[in-house]
Amino acid sequence: MTATMKQTLTAARAGSKSAFIPFVMAGDPDMATSEKIIIALQQAGADMLELGVPFSDPAADGVTVQRAAERSLNSGATLHGVMELVKKLRSKGVTMPICLFSYLNPVYQLGYENFIKQAQAAGAQGALIVDLPPEEAADYLQATRAHNFETVFLCSPTTSASRLKLVDAASSGFVYYVSREGVTGAQNALPQQLQDKLSALRAGMTNLIAVGFGISTPDQVRQLDGKADGIVVGSALVKLIEENQNDPVETIARSVKKLKNY
Repeated sequence: MTATMKQTLTAARAGSKSAFIPFVMAGDPDMATSEKIIIALQQAGADMLELGVPFSDPAADGVTVQRAAERSLNSGATLHGVMELVKKLRSKGVTMPICLFSYLNPVYQLGYENFIKQAQAAGAQGALIVDLPPEEAADYLQATRAHNFETVFLCSPTTSASRLKLVDAASSGFVYYVSREGVTGAQNALPQQLQDKLSALRAGMTNLIAVGFGISTPDQVRQLDGKADGIVVGSALVKLIEENQNDPVETIARSVKKLKNY
């Protein structure tokens, strides 16, 4: 039985730990390899998965994730294909919660109701639609609440207190705290005051908090462990896939074990 995203992060908080959440792009470099990578991620200790839906204009992502979306689209990936991948992963024993990471366009084209029903039928717990702000999400939220589909919205170092309340109210899975301004991508050092900001967010929000954007090394994971309810590592793993096209599975598994066990 797959836990919800909220249950997984609640358990991590109860243990004074952070759930480890890798991000990979579905279909990078192809669907068959994606399947093997994700199975290896769970075996290596991942607690939850953020699964990218490739999009042709991924404006919030840095070049590493943009190139992954390009490779995925070139291999023929579609939103329907991503749903099929999730279904196959469930049939192969993947039990960790799966959060779909998508841009609005493919979701809107399919229709909110259809997207949610298909995602749930496949085995996904929720979604983060990166370019859908809570101020414009009324129809989406109505559909997600009707089907108990978990929502994730973003906040950042520049989010105002009033907007934080909106993000908190709209999110039912967790709130994703972007650790810095700008696009996704690995960084050499964590921003100063990040731990203080996370502490303030956790004190002021009803939701659980995951932190991401730029976290890439075991030492950075160690510094943040227990300071957020979840830690997302994306670009660093996506880069490993890019650099090891012939056989990324073992490389990814080794990297996740190091990140998880720092």
